[in-house]
Amino acid sequence: MENDAARIVLHFEDDRLLKGYTNDFTPLREKFHLVSDNEWDKGRIYEVHCSDLKAIFFVKTLEGNRDYIEKKDFSDVDTQGLRGLKVKVVFPDGEVIRGTSFGYSRRRKGFFVVPVDPESNNERIYVVTDKVRAVRVGAEAER
Repeated sequence: MENDAARIVLHFEDDRLLKGYTNDFTPLREKFHLVSDNEWDKGRIYEVHCSDLKAIFFVKTLEGNRDYIEKKDFSDVDTQGLRGLKVKVVFPDGEVIRGTSFGYSRRRKGFFVVPVDPESNNERIYVVTDKVRAVRVGAEAER
C-alpha cells in the first residue's frame, strides 16, 4: 500500500486525527478511503467524507519531526522561489496556515495549499473551503 499511495494526516472538524495512506482521494469526489497507520487500528480501512474534515495534510513522513519548528510566515523564508497566489487560511479553532495556492476559489469545495516552509513535513494541504473562518490572499496573506 505504501508504494503508490499518498501519506496523509486527516484533521477532522471535531479535532480527531487519523494517519495513513490513500490512493483514491480526488477533490472531485465527496468521499475516499484511508488505510490506517495508527497503532490502535493499523490496516483498518475507513471511508472518509470530505464534509467531516477541515483539511487533509499530504506529508513526507507519517511520524513527522517533533523537534523541527516550522516557519509559519512569509517573512521567515526566501519567497523568490514561491509560485502561485499567497494565501493565509484561518480555521475556526485558531489554526493558521500560510502558503501558496494555484486553485483557491471561494466557489470550490476545497483547494490545495503548499506550505510557506519548504522544510515542513507537509508537502501540500487540501483545505475544505466551508470549514475555514477566513482566507486572505496576496499581500493580505502576509499579515
